[in-house]
Amino acid sequence: MDKKGLFSIGKVSKLFHISVSSLRHYENVGLLHPEYTSPDTGYRYYGTEQFEVLNTIRYLRALDMPLTEIEDFLKNRDISNIEEKLMQQKKIVLEKQQELKRIEQKINHRLNGLAEAQNMPLDTVTLVQLPASRIVWMDAPLKIEDSQDMEAPIRKLDQSQAEAVVFLGKVGLGISPEHLQSAEYQKYDGIFLILDDEDIYDGETMPVEESLCVRLCFRGSHAEAPGQYKKLLNYIKKHQMQIVGFSREITLIDYGITNDPEKFVTEICIPVK
Repeated sequence: MDKKGLFSIGKVSKLFHISVSSLRHYENVGLLHPEYTSPDTGYRYYGTEQFEVLNTIRYLRALDMPLTEIEDFLKNRDISNIEEKLMQQKKIVLEKQQELKRIEQKINHRLNGLAEAQNMPLDTVTLVQLPASRIVWMDAPLKIEDSQDMEAPIRKLDQSQAEAVVFLGKVGLGISPEHLQSAEYQKYDGIFLILDDEDIYDGETMPVEESLCVRLCFRGSHAEAPGQYKKLLNYIKKHQMQIVGFSREITLIDYGITNDPEKFVTEICIPVK
């Protein structure tokens, strides 16, 4: 065959700034066939007719349109068809934008939480106003001696969800007000998960109202918490406060973030009035 006016696959690759492997893939999926393939060498050659198709493919791929949709359009080139596909692709792009915005918010929450954990006063009881929140609570009487003791209940919190919402700094342990009032803080009554507004969770959740809390942050993890509860309960008794809700004990910095136990930070908040 006279190959005058034809371009080798390597030449086409350079002209259109597209890899040879992509051109071969387009051929394999039926999008773009070379005008001529040498039966002796297997070399592929393209003509200007393929250039037009390739330009269309590159344009639609730049819009992130799937190859299956591009193939459908190439088989039925029509104004109404391309309008429909562009509108469909626009909808997909807008959904991706919303999802990326949600992810950005989650990252900002985590960055703010880490910054606060590294700068909050330690070993000092303070009064704080905790905002209203949405949590997942699971009754799980347990005693924590090391981080592995939390893994089984955490997995139950994380079951059958559309996304992994169990995230560093969001899982906490709680002691009921009745047990706190009787100074029983050697074991916990439940485990909970604090959800950000943008978290997707299919299971049952419960609202927690805004509340005044006594708070104590300390170096260490859950295993070191009993002594901190004693300090908090002494403070509550001294200031004649009443415990009105379950404690919220969260390890803000632990092995999930650093290998250095000296940098661990845990927060305990007890609602009072």
